[in-house]
Amino acid sequence: MSTEPETTESAEPGKPEDAVRSGTPTDGPDAGEPDADGPDADGPDADGPGAEDAPGTDDSPDPADTTEPADTTDSTDTTEPVDTTEPAAAEGSPQLSEAEAELLAQKLERERIEQRKAEKKGPIASGTKLSGPAADLLAAVRAVESGEKPVAAVFDEPRPAPRRPAPEPVRRPQPVPAAPVAPDTPAPQTVDGVRRVLAAGSAPEALAPQVAAALGEGAEELLREDPWQLLQVTGVRPEQADGFARALLGAECRPDDERRTRAVTVWLLEQAALAGHTALELSALATALARQGVPDADTAVQSTLAEGEALVFQDALDEPGARPGSAPSAPAASSAPPTAAGDGADDTEDEEEAEEERPVRVLVGLERYALAEESLADGLARIVNSLSKEPSPEWEAAATAASGSTAELIRAAAGHGLVLHTGGEASRAEPAALLTVARGLGLRAVAACHTPDGRRRFAALLGAEDPVVTVPGLLAGTEGPGRDAEGALDLDVLVVLDAPQLDVEGAAMIVESLPDGARLVLSGDPAVLWSAGPGRVFADLLAARTCPQVASRTPDPGPLGELVSGVGIGELNQVDAPGKEVVIVPVRDAGEAVHRTVQLVADSVPRALGVPPEDTVVITPGHGGAAGTRVLNTALKERLNPGPGRFGGFDPGDRVAYSPAPGRTVPGQVVGADAEGLHLSCADGAVVVPKERVEQAVRHGWALTAHQAVGSRWPAAVVVLPGDAAQALSRPWVYTAFGRGERHLSVVHGVEQALPRAVAEVTAKPRTTRLPVLLRSQVPAAQ
Repeated sequence: MSTEPETTESAEPGKPEDAVRSGTPTDGPDAGEPDADGPDADGPDADGPGAEDAPGTDDSPDPADTTEPADTTDSTDTTEPVDTTEPAAAEGSPQLSEAEAELLAQKLERERIEQRKAEKKGPIASGTKLSGPAADLLAAVRAVESGEKPVAAVFDEPRPAPRRPAPEPVRRPQPVPAAPVAPDTPAPQTVDGVRRVLAAGSAPEALAPQVAAALGEGAEELLREDPWQLLQVTGVRPEQADGFARALLGAECRPDDERRTRAVTVWLLEQAALAGHTALELSALATALARQGVPDADTAVQSTLAEGEALVFQDALDEPGARPGSAPSAPAASSAPPTAAGDGADDTEDEEEAEEERPVRVLVGLERYALAEESLADGLARIVNSLSKEPSPEWEAAATAASGSTAELIRAAAGHGLVLHTGGEASRAEPAALLTVARGLGLRAVAACHTPDGRRRFAALLGAEDPVVTVPGLLAGTEGPGRDAEGALDLDVLVVLDAPQLDVEGAAMIVESLPDGARLVLSGDPAVLWSAGPGRVFADLLAARTCPQVASRTPDPGPLGELVSGVGIGELNQVDAPGKEVVIVPVRDAGEAVHRTVQLVADSVPRALGVPPEDTVVITPGHGGAAGTRVLNTALKERLNPGPGRFGGFDPGDRVAYSPAPGRTVPGQVVGADAEGLHLSCADGAVVVPKERVEQAVRHGWALTAHQAVGSRWPAAVVVLPGDAAQALSRPWVYTAFGRGERHLSVVHGVEQALPRAVAEVTAKPRTTRLPVLLRSQVPAAQ
């Protein structure tokens, strides 16, 4: 049920001195994606030995440079300067006046210009005034134009080595689409070639389109040369890639093959990102590599780093009781100038020894998440430091008019660029009051929620929808104030609700999009499940204590609020529910759990509470199993909307869960289908899902997981806890699932004592991130 990779935070330290190379992440334009000319062309060892002598490096002449500058304007030939001074009088000729001399000079210049124009329009002898690649290219073009050589023969010739790109200046991020842009459909011949390789390796030929899309043009040759590239396809595991490689390579397939060790290392880092880690400790990565049959984990990591497919970091540990990491392979060279004996040399040596003995942890991570985390830390430091500290009487007057934690939140936002606000559902009234105050002061204030349902509920508190958007819509530019000429969001105050759902990439995009002097308020319930993507931004910021934190004192009302609040502190209390707000339905096995769930949704809840089935959500720990979302959705469809599933398994009226991007779920309903794809009606408008994406992006949606349901609420919720789900339960999961119902909660209970034990003892799984360390070096702790 969990996507947690086989790594552990408590693994014993490895030997990073054999595997870690010093270096810093490159600021490439595509975080985490291989460069078009090879993996991370700007990374360590990208050029190899003798790179300085190779053509195309920064020290080589530009192919565009020629021995004579190209003439692009109608100007005088610089090789023969025109003498515009007064011409010397010829012997025996009359003396010219100054005006006549000027006219003569202009006439000569015009004649020269016309001559240059005529030369440009006439034929150019290849190679007479050009040299190097420019002359070769011109000759090739002339050969094609004259019919002496076919086009294919010209452009099939080997090209010179590409020049290394110069580092690009740091720019503000531009709007990104809410959903990933569908990749170009691979060419049919590419798919056919991949299909042949898959067949030769006894792999399912149905994977051919996915493999071709993942590997791009030349996928057939790449896959034959490196069968473990199959791991780039989502869902493929190392043992499956190993079987494919054995079928293709035969006796040459070995566990220590460098191609295999690199591919498995990258795959493990990607699996760690799916589990929420932005990086892995070197010892944990080495342990995971050993489980995958890699005989020498240090060499595998070293090879991956050398190819630029991952980055390594050494983060100092200052917290008391922190487990020291391994020291770097060689002492870092001191940047201090040498001092004379008796002039502080002993003090410098002591400082260097203390620096070397300072505990560190060695982390390895993918570039895209490392750069996002560093960008996030830089952006947060800018926000904290860019706001003017001038006191504002208007803000103070607004805070005086409020009371309790609402007043605290207004005062904190008045004097600080970054503020954290924590609380449950009822506490959302406090950031709503802050937004109203900011807009009343003439500031451009906007609130962003995680889901369309969250936007609807927050807009109801404000009594207006204009200043409320969704986070994906804000980043995509389809909702909100838009951006200014510099690419920054055109606003003064941004309140982000459901802040625990921000992953490191989304948070970095938001922070880098804010203009200097803007205020950012992150509000959310820290007890719910963390983001689906890597990172734990809100929890890291709370732990770092680099900005004011306002904890709401507004409790969630009623029996449901009492139950959920108790779960948040580790207590599963029995609450009085005179209006049947909370109902426990014990079951003996998974089959009974499915039967009782369907009965509750279709009969009991509508009859007793008047809540129709379309307003009830079913939540279960996972997709698989005897009572997972697949089984429950099949049973609920049969009861609530039976049909043949003529549109790829769906019928008009089916409730669905649409995932436009990984980790994001939008509830909707099937309207119909045609040649364009499956038509859905979602909370944020009509959606057409292309037929090739339906299988991956659309599921039936009567039953969801807690991760899919976070950020939304329904009038009634039925939480299903079958016996095989006991190991998947944790306090954040139970807190999130129980909190999805507004008026009613039914618990189909089949895990006996595992439920109170999970609430009391099983907290959130730890995630390895670098944000706290990065923040400590840039932002002082709040007083």
